[in-house]
Amino acid sequence: MQTMDGSIQWLFSLSSLRNTPTELPIEKEMYDRARGVEFLFRLGTSLQLPTAAMLTAATWFHRFYMRHAMGDFHRQDVAAACVFLSTKTEECGRKLRDVAKVYHAKATNTDTKTSIHNGPQEVEKIGLDILHTEEYLLEALCFDFLIQNPHNDLIDLFDEAQSDPDLQDYAWSIAHDSYRTPLCILFPPRIIAAACYILAQAAADDPSASSLDSRLAITAPSSTLPTPPTHKARSPDASRYVIEHYALTPAEVQDVTDAIDILLEFYRCQDEEFAPHVHLVSRIPAPKLATPREPIYRPWPEVAMYTRPSASEPAASKAITPSSSHGGHTPQNIQESTRMDLS
Repeated sequence: MQTMDGSIQWLFSLSSLRNTPTELPIEKEMYDRARGVEFLFRLGTSLQLPTAAMLTAATWFHRFYMRHAMGDFHRQDVAAACVFLSTKTEECGRKLRDVAKVYHAKATNTDTKTSIHNGPQEVEKIGLDILHTEEYLLEALCFDFLIQNPHNDLIDLFDEAQSDPDLQDYAWSIAHDSYRTPLCILFPPRIIAAACYILAQAAADDPSASSLDSRLAITAPSSTLPTPPTHKARSPDASRYVIEHYALTPAEVQDVTDAIDILLEFYRCQDEEFAPHVHLVSRIPAPKLATPREPIYRPWPEVAMYTRPSASEPAASKAITPSSSHGGHTPQNIQESTRMDLS
């Protein structure tokens, strides 16, 4: 797909997602991707990486598996390679040995000091595996390191709308959770930000408030020429704030609707005990206006039965589902996250 300036966008169709080199049932691949991104976030958090570095790494993770099979490259090796590369491109450098030590600690469910003391050879091997995987990662990415994320758009929406803290909290958490899904390779950042914000509104509002369909309804244009957002009169209906703020076209509104539909499907497969917003979001009825499609998720216990967990994975990751809101800032930390951190 080409942008107006001729640069290549890393956006794929759902049909492409069903025909990746992995050749697994899509429910299994989506489950493994979610686990890989969860491991990636845990690595990034332990390494105290800025938000931007972790989101960049997660985007690369999804892009990589559009070109390589998961059976050929273990998701933890790819996650670590994405993290290590992002520390260089996002100018928050970490030593390879430090990344390998944290990897080993997570994989053995020990602290870093115990891990390096008991397994120096394993740490060295992990470092070599990261470097080996990084070579394939660079090739798969075509050395295209420029990444945009929906979090910057969310900050702008928060500032413009003067949103309440609960709504910001939910939107920020949903945006982080979106990287456990393939949304970052299906839709542009602004579409994802809009989907996260609208879902957060629905979660924060009273259950009797506007439905998703009413929030996403496409109103007839008043003229054949688009009106600049700054010249439009604001609707008294706050539930349509994002649609009107961005002056979204009918096609863009449909993309937002479809992104919301995928997020809701993902949340309904989650353990609701991990984070408060999971229960609030999963109870929201799916939009009737979403494009009909085959499901891409199944309940995690059913999908986990496809294969046994890898022996190198920590016991904790074998026992739990790919959970929401592990790693990254929540709105309580937004004041600590500068716009530079997210750029």
